Amino acid sequence: MDVLRKIPVKEQDPKVRAANFKEVCLGYSKEEAMLEAQRCLKCKNPKCVAGCPVSINIPGFIKSVEEGEIQAAFKTISMYSSLPAVCGRVCPQETQCEAQCIRGLKGDPVSIGKLERFVADWAKENDIHPEASTKKIGRKVAVIGSGPAGLTCAGDLARAGVDVTIFEALHEPGGVLVYGIPEFRLPKKDVVEYEIENVKRLGVTIETNVVVGRSITIDQLMNEEHFDAVFIGSGAGLPRLMGIPGENANGVFTANEYLTRSNLMKAFDPSYDTPIISGERVAVVGGGNVAMDAARTALRLGSKVTVIYRRSEAELPARIEEVHHAKEEGIEFRFLTNPTEILVDDNGWVRGIRCIEMELGEPDASGRRKPVEKKNSEFDIEVNAVIMSLGTTPNPLISSTTKELKVDRRRCVTIDEMTGQTSKNGVFAGGDVVTGAATVILAMGAGKTAATGILEYLSKE
Repeated sequence: MDVLRKIPVKEQDPKVRAANFKEVCLGYSKEEAMLEAQRCLKCKNPKCVAGCPVSINIPGFIKSVEEGEIQAAFKTISMYSSLPAVCGRVCPQETQCEAQCIRGLKGDPVSIGKLERFVADWAKENDIHPEASTKKIGRKVAVIGSGPAGLTCAGDLARAGVDVTIFEALHEPGGVLVYGIPEFRLPKKDVVEYEIENVKRLGVTIETNVVVGRSITIDQLMNEEHFDAVFIGSGAGLPRLMGIPGENANGVFTANEYLTRSNLMKAFDPSYDTPIISGERVAVVGGGNVAMDAARTALRLGSKVTVIYRRSEAELPARIEEVHHAKEEGIEFRFLTNPTEILVDDNGWVRGIRCIEMELGEPDASGRRKPVEKKNSEFDIEVNAVIMSLGTTPNPLISSTTKELKVDRRRCVTIDEMTGQTSKNGVFAGGDVVTGAATVILAMGAGKTAATGILEYLSKE
């Protein structure tokens, strides 16, 4: 075995997977996982732990995998994470834990994410579950939203003996894990549903079809339902648009709408009568992970797909793995290109998208070089549908119906970063509702921080 190189992970053939919604990555076998675990250097000062937003004892669980003690590895991970099978699949390890791996200084870093996925999948196959707390402290907390921030916060509080109820607006729990990430990246029944059941096993109650801000307000939860504290983890589900001509045409989607129809309403399943228009040619505007998800979904629904991104490939915010998979599957990329108008036919349907070439200027506030339009460089691309994937902001419903809750100019809830406490006493927040659209693992880290803050608040109260 070459210790400088990762043990490769089996994947579906690109030509085969481009026509189905089965999971792309097939994961490690036990033998492969044990071999990969041997590559860990067992650092005395493990920087990988510092790179993990939920501070998993990475060397500890990897050592157990190397020894073949997979149940012990799962027990170690479960002390820190409520969603290991999710994180092992969708977290950007290459910029977090694996980016800090010392092994990566000379060769490939250890495949921490793939090992975490293996452990979580093994636990499911062998009916091993996280241990619930037997103690109760006689306090109850409401969690708004059952996405990664809410599930993490709820799980940590339940382990500490708190009576936790999650209120979810949709008919299925899971938040962005259910409606926002495609089946081929994150299987819903085998992974998401199972991990949510594990959170419920910790003693968490989940109530669906409760729109906080409409069905009930935060003030009512505290004053009438007598919750001792509230955590807001409602995410950022309000999509942004460009404000260009033609955006209201038939055949224009936001990525949120497109992925929700495909995931929650099962448009990818021929046995479901779910309306979704792909067209023969689809343009996806944007370069993040959501854009890749939308593009690869449209491809699987039978479309020829072009991703339009205004910066160069080097500035793409999407995970390297997702871009690689998209290219393998045949998706075209038009870099340094920006839409100026969506072209519409006489019946109000998309017939094309007008774009202009860009070039990179000076860095903007984010540190990336700002794209600047090239004069007289407009051109048209013939498409039947356009998917806008330009980021999201929090829905103002909760903030507008909650007294004393402060938000910033982006409508994001403001918090004390050390505790997750908002401007309203007893109310905490974390995840995309605070930061705007970010990653699953960062939302989980925020949920964990808030759980610690809530426990400290309850002890003082």
